[in-house]
Amino acid sequence: MPQLNLHHLRLFRAVATDGTLTGAARALNLSQSALSTQIRALEATLGHDLFERRGRGLVLTEAGRIALDHAEAIFRTAEDLTATLRETGGARRMLRVGALATLSRNFQMQFVRPLIGRPDVEVVLRSGSQEELLRALDALALDVVLTNLAPTRDATSPWLVHRLDEQPVSLIGTPARAGKAARAPEAVLAREPLVLPTVGTALRSAFDAMAARMGIVPAIAAEADDMAMLRLLAREGAGLAVIPPIVVRDELASGALTEAARLPGISEVFLAVTRERRFPNRLLSGLLAMPAAPHQV
Repeated sequence: MPQLNLHHLRLFRAVATDGTLTGAARALNLSQSALSTQIRALEATLGHDLFERRGRGLVLTEAGRIALDHAEAIFRTAEDLTATLRETGGARRMLRVGALATLSRNFQMQFVRPLIGRPDVEVVLRSGSQEELLRALDALALDVVLTNLAPTRDATSPWLVHRLDEQPVSLIGTPARAGKAARAPEAVLAREPLVLPTVGTALRSAFDAMAARMGIVPAIAAEADDMAMLRLLAREGAGLAVIPPIVVRDELASGALTEAARLPGISEVFLAVTRERRFPNRLLSGLLAMPAAPHQV
């Protein structure tokens, strides 16, 4: 059987991505006839037509779709190997961490703390939406994504989901708002204004379900989609925030905020999402193997 030419495979991927010979040839700085010849050579090697013409464009055949899947895997592995060996050969190693923009900063710091201050390690932290972070993870621009939202998985998904920790959720506010002694959640929810996560978040969905079970219609003082903003609103006395205590660990320790009630049956789960890789980042394996820190209350 003829040997597979990786150069032909790279050109094939460019045509499949563009959908036309003309556009792909222009991007590759090749003549259209030269590119067409290379694609025909690849088809001869594989023994199948990879494209069929529809109008002015090219559409992948079934064999073409299979070939493209394998081509993506081959080039991703090559990029993975190059990046890994480049970092291994250097004096300093890098860990690239993505975190959901709304995720607790305290939790993020807790995750990377074992690497902070090491002279041989550089930690790069990036925040964003779940969608853009997973795209970066898939492209090997990130090593791990920290989130509280489990990504959708099926038989073809490359994601590996690691459960790192689970934190309780409480009603937390200033001492004047929360009172000096912890109270039953029903009593607090019936009387105090609340600062809630926005609709659509996992924490808000859990809270709304709990309130419905209790038959309580909460008085909403404010809503925010960012844990840092929930923390600031609680510190300003806007109301009692529905929030994991780890988010306001320092304020609880100093007495600036206090826990009014623990919410039953609600918790915040913290996850690390990685991608299946032939050459995983060795710094990451140590962090994922570490036990979760004790709950901060």
